[in-house]
Amino acid sequence: MRPVRLARIAAEAEGVRLRGLATRIATRVVLAVVALVFIIGAIAFAHVAAWYEIRIALDQTFLVTTGIMGGADLLIAFVLALLASRSRPSRVEREALDVRRKAIEGISGTLSVTQMLIPALRLMANMRRTARRR
Repeated sequence: MRPVRLARIAAEAEGVRLRGLATRIATRVVLAVVALVFIIGAIAFAHVAAWYEIRIALDQTFLVTTGIMGGADLLIAFVLALLASRSRPSRVEREALDVRRKAIEGISGTLSVTQMLIPALRLMANMRRTARRR
C-alpha cells in the first residue's frame, strides 16, 4: 500500500508544482511581451537617430543612407542567426537527461506490477467478504 500512496502523493505534489510553474511562466511571458514592445520602440528611435546622423554627417542621399542602415541590419541579423544555429545542448542538459532516464528506469523496477496489484487484490477481497456477510 505504501508505494501506491507515495506515488499518489508525488503525483499530487507534481500537479501543484506544475500549476505554480504555469502561473509563473504566464506572468513572465506577459512581462516579456511588454518589455519587447519597449525594446522595439528604443531600437526604432536608435535607427532613426543613426539614419539621421549618417545622412547629415556623411552628406549622403536618402537612398544611400537607407542602404547603409539596411546593410548594417542584415549583417547583424546574419551574425545572430549564425550564433543561434550553432547552439547545442550543454553538458548540464545532457547530464540532466541521463539522470531523468535512469530515474524513470528505477521507477519501473521499484513499482513492480505485483506491488501495484496488492492493494487492488486487498480491496477486492474486502468487497467479497462484505458481500458474503450480507
